Amino acid sequence: MITLESLAEIAVEHRNALHQPVALLRVGEHEYDTDAEPIVMGAVNLSRDSTYRDSVATSVASAVRMARVMAAQGAQIVDVGAESSTAQAARVTSLDQLSGLLPVIELLVETGINVSTETYDVEVASGCLKAGARVLNLTGSQCDDQMFDLAAEFEATVLMCFVGAQNARGVGRVDLTADPVPMLLDYFGERIELARSHGVDRVVVDPGLGFYYANLTDPAVRARYQAQVLLNGFRFRSLGVPLCQALPHAFDLFGDQFRTAEGFFATLAHLGRTGVYRTHEVANVMAVLRALREL
Repeated sequence: MITLESLAEIAVEHRNALHQPVALLRVGEHEYDTDAEPIVMGAVNLSRDSTYRDSVATSVASAVRMARVMAAQGAQIVDVGAESSTAQAARVTSLDQLSGLLPVIELLVETGINVSTETYDVEVASGCLKAGARVLNLTGSQCDDQMFDLAAEFEATVLMCFVGAQNARGVGRVDLTADPVPMLLDYFGERIELARSHGVDRVVVDPGLGFYYANLTDPAVRARYQAQVLLNGFRFRSLGVPLCQALPHAFDLFGDQFRTAEGFFATLAHLGRTGVYRTHEVANVMAVLRALREL
């Protein structure tokens, strides 16, 4: 149960991390102070296997329309992906991903939208960056050297995800018996150092709450783990880079009110000092963050 006392315990135990400075978020020619104003990243899925059905675009026109609506609602970045990371989803070839992604990215870039592409495939990443994507939402680590070289070449921002396996289609596990943050800090610390050795100077970290893990199939256990990481987000400030959290949708907890879930988890993420919020429900999350700032 989340209580005022439990929140106070987290803040007191890790108070040295609360106010450590983090770098500005740099995307293309834009710079954002995520402490002063959190950034919202809208998610558009080109794969029909994506579990969040309301985010699935069935055509290029549908994807562009959804992304433009998200930008109008306040999303500073729109993330577009062409292969679902769910365990049962079909594999999508690099060529098929690019055939769906490139026309969407090109049209969005023309309208001035900051586009992120979600992939672990080098060929897909290369094509999308050439088309104008400015954020590489990197959902794998097996090709880090090549990916970081690409990011440096295009001056792209790397959104570095933890997935628990070589890529988002692998089946990872998380340690449910211990505080997850120290392991994640070590993981990101090493990868950030590697990225910088390749010339990447724009990094954001994402603890990977939206991915599939073999030992997080119980909905209640999964939601508790996600809440724990969200509330402890401020501890990632020791890395010196902005933190992105993919907001859970917790279908089993919220039932037919699932569209309110990401707004609820945005509150926990805000308490944990998250800087970038990846969401399918941009308007909902924008309203929650605006209210939290005002109060």
